[in-house]
Amino acid sequence: MRIVSRVARRLGYRGWHGFTQTHVRAYRASRGRIGRKWQGAPVLLLDHVGRKSGKRMTSPLIYGEDGENLILVASFGGAPRDPHWWPNLKAHPETTVNVYGDVRRVRARQATPEEKARIWPAMVEVYAPYADYQRKTDRDIPVVILAPA
Repeated sequence: MRIVSRVARRLGYRGWHGFTQTHVRAYRASRGRIGRKWQGAPVLLLDHVGRKSGKRMTSPLIYGEDGENLILVASFGGAPRDPHWWPNLKAHPETTVNVYGDVRRVRARQATPEEKARIWPAMVEVYAPYADYQRKTDRDIPVVILAPA
């Protein structure tokens, strides 16, 4: 099911951005009681700095766990390009995440091919549409590891 892409198409970029920022505000205000799940998958808030603008941004993202690391998938719904937060993290890997009101300092890096082979199936269990997203695109969808900083 492609609820995210259907909602995004219906709302357009500005509408989708407004929706996600409302999600961010509700998540922060409720310390994650509101907005902690998307279609049953856990959600965190990722802070990132624009690589061109220098502007601070926050994105609500589905995540998984691998030991002490948090895992993100830069799927962008299977689009042919990366989501804006991933190039931002590559440029500025030191950041913070908010997990249910617990703000943590992390350092982002892309999983090695070996790490991705191990982690990918677990992330598909967290959010099944990731498998469809990978089939939909020629791009190798990055798996992002957020290690404690």
